[in-house]
Amino acid sequence: MMKTPKSPEQSEKTPSARLAAVRIFMAVTLKGRPFDVALDDITEGLDGRDRAFVMQLVMLCLRRLGSLRVLMAELIDRGLPRNATWTDAALLTGLAQILFMRTADHAAVNETVTMVKNLSGKERGFSGLVNAVLRRAVRERDALTAKLDAMPEADLPDWLQKSWAQAYGQEAMQATARCLQTAPPLDITLKPGEDRAVCAERLEATIMPNGTLRRALTDVSELPGYTDGVWWVQDMAASLPVMLLGDVSGKHVMDMCAAPGGKTMQLAAAGATVTAVDRNKNRLKRLDANLARTKLSADVHVADAAAFTPVSPVDHILLDAPCSATGTLRRNPDVIWTKGPSDVEKLVALQARILDHAFSLLPTGGTLVYCVCSLERAEGEDQITAFLTRHKNAKRLAITAHELGGMGELLTAEGDMRCLPSMMASAGGMDGFFAARIVKD
Repeated sequence: MMKTPKSPEQSEKTPSARLAAVRIFMAVTLKGRPFDVALDDITEGLDGRDRAFVMQLVMLCLRRLGSLRVLMAELIDRGLPRNATWTDAALLTGLAQILFMRTADHAAVNETVTMVKNLSGKERGFSGLVNAVLRRAVRERDALTAKLDAMPEADLPDWLQKSWAQAYGQEAMQATARCLQTAPPLDITLKPGEDRAVCAERLEATIMPNGTLRRALTDVSELPGYTDGVWWVQDMAASLPVMLLGDVSGKHVMDMCAAPGGKTMQLAAAGATVTAVDRNKNRLKRLDANLARTKLSADVHVADAAAFTPVSPVDHILLDAPCSATGTLRRNPDVIWTKGPSDVEKLVALQARILDHAFSLLPTGGTLVYCVCSLERAEGEDQITAFLTRHKNAKRLAITAHELGGMGELLTAEGDMRCLPSMMASAGGMDGFFAARIVKD
């Protein structure tokens, strides 16, 4: 890991929010820390408004990091020394504010320059360069923004560009890249029995084809119905796999790799007896909290899904397998820069192991829905092809458009579900997802 210099001292001239944004950005890109962990650690003590600003700024920088670096290479003839890590991060956050957030120009320029002036060692000498680059960005904002918008694929690492172009075509890759530059909507799943039209009006939301409610991002705890537990946050694509199990009322369904619990709540709300399994104890705390808020119940276990066996036999299994999460990059842009092809290879092997174990627990006539929030065919289509080759008593049960709220564009030729973030782009898009439905003969 590259060693970073000491941070500038906080003072009235260096607002803590912008300093926090730089520190979080560096923690993710240089040290590989998860964004949410770094955000919680570094913004401790900031008020809600500053924390929201920091979160928006860092997310923007991560979503647009590739194109911002291309732009910086044009704005700085000789580039920055490799060890000028604080200056690099400060410039990127400053450019993001000027070009994308439209914050006050003087604040973005002056406070970023001051931050660099307060650095220890040689980096403080770059304050003049930072000042010149950011002032040029202010003058040429429209031209620079147009240049950035013309190269969406620059915000993807080479391996993802190649992978998605090969799997879905160049045009779909670019459309997906463009979609990933934007902030996602807020999707809400209602408990069965709630009046969807009434809730949509109260939440200022649009009803999506599958029944999901969609609105602009906001603090969910302030929305009507949250404390009453009548809904939970869940991307539209993520809510679809449970629908593929049909009527689960009175059935014993195991949700493997269940945290943070959106699908567990769907199953429980639909009347299933749910066994929820996940090896991540901390993520299961969120599941427990969600179950408590929604007044739903499940039998929750901290265990390895590849080895866990429930006490009583199951009727159906939902396996939302561990994956590269490349389908959720709008929500988790740090994944773009912290995952690589070798991670996918390891995950494919893990998925196969859990999938085989899940199938061994399935009774004859039972249904297994396998899904991943990944755009990598190796984790989706190819994984299922290999599985069906290994298990001759496993049969694919084709998914229908009716089961997906009429969204036939999500169906593959084989009868699986494949969502791309660019699908339904005019309505806000969706997470990338794959799902296949298997029955045991």
